[in-house]
Amino acid sequence: MPDELERFRNALLANWRTFDFPFSSDTATRLGIYYSLLTRWNERLHLVAPCSPEEFATRHVLESLMLLEHLPHGAKIADIGSGGGLPIIPCLIARADLEVTLIESSQKKAVFLREALKEVGRSATIIARRFEEIEAPDVEFVTSRALDQFIRKIPVLLAWVPKGSTLLLFGGENLLDAECFLIPGSEKRYLYVRRDFRG
Repeated sequence: MPDELERFRNALLANWRTFDFPFSSDTATRLGIYYSLLTRWNERLHLVAPCSPEEFATRHVLESLMLLEHLPHGAKIADIGSGGGLPIIPCLIARADLEVTLIESSQKKAVFLREALKEVGRSATIIARRFEEIEAPDVEFVTSRALDQFIRKIPVLLAWVPKGSTLLLFGGENLLDAECFLIPGSEKRYLYVRRDFRG
């Protein structure tokens, strides 16, 4: 009977075509390292809701990788509420060219992010503060997937996003007035893309 890591890898390989993402063996290996580390830390830090290896592969990892088609080579990105590293760590694993700032208010989760980046052989800037407390970094893209009190904080986030940047958010129906893409396998979850943000 396959163990959880093998089930995770099998689910990645079985479902990546649905998300139209080219997958290398190196990417699959590093994603497996990330998954194993996250599951070890998850009981203490509640990084993601409990789920099967198959659900983590599709709903968390492959869904996160939907961002890549919107990110040009060398894109500068700020990820808000990074938590367990979704969506950005899978993206960094697949694309080492990305220049990323992770903004996470929990000091303990920031420690996990540092460890995860080290384990998968990637680098990023980590700011362990609430995004509202800092000036937006000089980036072209702002992403977020699991910000606490998401709906309430969207007006604050919209005011914070640097002018001229593109906002990429994951969420349910009618989250944002923006172009949206239905997530494969979902009926009500979307990736919202708001380009050339004017503030």
